[in-house]
Amino acid sequence: MPTRRTVLAATAGVTSALALGTDAQAGPHPHDDKRLRALVARMSLEEKVGQLFVMRVYGHSATAPDQADIDANLQELGVRTAAELLERYRVGGIIYFSWAHNTRDPHQIAALSNGIQRASLGLPRGLPVLVSTDQEHGIVARVGKPATLLPGAMALGAGGSRADAREAARVGGAELRAIGVRQDYAPVADVNVNPANPVIGVRSFGAAPDAVAGLVAAQVKGYQGAGVAATAKHFPGHGDTAVDSHYGFPVIEHTREQWTALDAPPFRAAIRAGIDSIMTAHIMVPALDPSGAPATLSRPILTGILREQLGYDGVVVTDSLGMQGVREKYGDDQVPVLALKAGVDQLLNPPSIDVAWNAVLAAVRSSELTEARLDESILRILRLKAKLGLFERPYVSDAGVDRVVGIRRHLETADRIAERTTTLLVNEGSLLPLSRRTHRNVLVVGADPASPSGTTGPPTTVLAAELASLGFTATSLSTGTAPTQALIDQAVAAARDKDAVVVGTYNVTAGSTQRTLVARLLATGVPVVAVAIRNPYDVAQLPEVKGYLAAYSWTDVEVRAAARVLAGRVAPRGKLPVPVQRADEPTKVLYPIGHGLTYGP
Repeated sequence: MPTRRTVLAATAGVTSALALGTDAQAGPHPHDDKRLRALVARMSLEEKVGQLFVMRVYGHSATAPDQADIDANLQELGVRTAAELLERYRVGGIIYFSWAHNTRDPHQIAALSNGIQRASLGLPRGLPVLVSTDQEHGIVARVGKPATLLPGAMALGAGGSRADAREAARVGGAELRAIGVRQDYAPVADVNVNPANPVIGVRSFGAAPDAVAGLVAAQVKGYQGAGVAATAKHFPGHGDTAVDSHYGFPVIEHTREQWTALDAPPFRAAIRAGIDSIMTAHIMVPALDPSGAPATLSRPILTGILREQLGYDGVVVTDSLGMQGVREKYGDDQVPVLALKAGVDQLLNPPSIDVAWNAVLAAVRSSELTEARLDESILRILRLKAKLGLFERPYVSDAGVDRVVGIRRHLETADRIAERTTTLLVNEGSLLPLSRRTHRNVLVVGADPASPSGTTGPPTTVLAAELASLGFTATSLSTGTAPTQALIDQAVAAARDKDAVVVGTYNVTAGSTQRTLVARLLATGVPVVAVAIRNPYDVAQLPEVKGYLAAYSWTDVEVRAAARVLAGRVAPRGKLPVPVQRADEPTKVLYPIGHGLTYGP
């Protein structure tokens, strides 16, 4: 573990030029800003260009990744390791992904973070790196067990508690900081008003702008109070789309008035709460910019609205530049230049760092971009790094990991918050809670989607294990999101000698064979209870089910909480944060925002 002396030696001129204070939460003082400007003035053009990029890199180590990760890096990035990436391109940020093998376990992640900082700070005029990840919790989480996994946004929306939302972010933020991640791409500030939204859904706090705004602000304070930069996303609002911008180019048809009333409030609240960074959306909003450009590349949206109208002067980061939504109309060499012209500061994960980096360099040399424009963004990025304490404390320790990550207090907090989010949608004939006297022998079937972090689940097994721990005899059978006839027959046969069946449903549609599974199980006469483990809209497709819970995610913490509600160990307290429309008549509301039953009188 590097000592403070070796840290200071590695940062040579940087720390002496800054001499920043030691409060991780305090922003730079005016005299520090002068030093940051002096630091920018000493950077070469190549160093400035690099500082704007946040890149993926494969491997669990900054210098000694596995051979398969070296090969992937060579193929995609033209370098072998994170250290070589930093040396060649002087990138200002690194983003962690589980699929890039960055996040095996907390101690490994901490070591990777330290290796990245050491590699960057060891370069001439080396700067600390802003390490980021998407740790939204719920269905998007890059860091898994034994770190604490907390309820996701729509679950917190169902809980309705700003205190819980803030505490969840504080816990999550403290654990990220302990492993060297200082920028989290959360919270999602999109207002999910479209049930068909394929990319946001339960990642949103809900469909009511003011409620979403309050929870976004609470999470901003939680994350940033823990010393991690929060990132409100996806500006100007990705909540009303039926297209996934990873694979297509969504168009939002809201009028300017609708945008102001519906999409803007959470971003305004985030800015009032002092948000450190805001992520753009690869969506077209003709009412805000009729040019047809995606918001990420729109100067009217990012400079005209976000900077000038909303008064935001923090860091603006693009969504991934590898997504189809931003590549639909423009070449990979044009996108980073256009984004900077629009008002972006950080360029996230372009398909080719070589193409993007050289394009920005060429744009400055040809005067398409000015060096002064780059300096504006670099100063914002350095201010954020200074605020986060990266110039003084770039490294983390194993002792810090053990003291903070996945500790019992955090795990218990996650369980208690999750219990306050589970929502009872249907309870005909007081079927729930299940009684150990009359429903002791339980079959758990249903969907088993892959864990967001690769470390939890499968949900049917987790649900059965939790029910068993509560005194039931529970067995599980995974039937998947599209059960075959053979699996349906197997589930029906297994249900015949049981006292109750619990079905985990996942994004049920009109043509889904999940509906066939439930119908066949109901026909056995055995009581059937369902738990929506993703979208609460499932309940509209299965009106014959007499007991229905919404858990909002299939991660262990939410599934176990649902089991405790099923068993009556805790009473359901969640309220729908979105309306559920009727399946047969979508213009009519089946269950409104605020619907939620409980037990007892």
